[in-house]
Amino acid sequence: MKKFAVAAALLTAVVATPALAADGGEARVEVRGGYISGGGLDDATLGIAGGYDLNAGQTTFIGAEIAGDKVLKNGFDVQFSAGGRAGANVGTNGKAYVNAGYTFGQIDDPYVGAGYQHKLGQNVYGKIEYRHQFINNFSDHDTFGVGVGLAF
Repeated sequence: MKKFAVAAALLTAVVATPALAADGGEARVEVRGGYISGGGLDDATLGIAGGYDLNAGQTTFIGAEIAGDKVLKNGFDVQFSAGGRAGANVGTNGKAYVNAGYTFGQIDDPYVGAGYQHKLGQNVYGKIEYRHQFINNFSDHDTFGVGVGLAF
């Protein structure tokens, strides 16, 4: 529970910092869910995430993200992650990206993935994402997720 409180505090700090909304960048918060499979685990997940993307040219961006996700099954704690992403703007409303980072909690291991985020309105976006987590103690896991968020 302490780890969840720390992640929530970090997310609040990211969201509450007005300087992050400056030209050239975009802060974001989201709710997400998905499906995780691997190592005998086939279950739904639910989580929250916050991050910031910075324009790295006319068509590219880089960003950072922190998140907390829970496998919706008894006996699993919230799994936290911190990572980065880099990608390309697709038209005026889309972002295609690759990401990588590290999860910590019950399982402490790296992940890589890819996704697509699309504006559904001025500040609302939807996204789909795939992550592959490299787990030393078990077999690797694959997560397929969707999310809805606010960008500002």
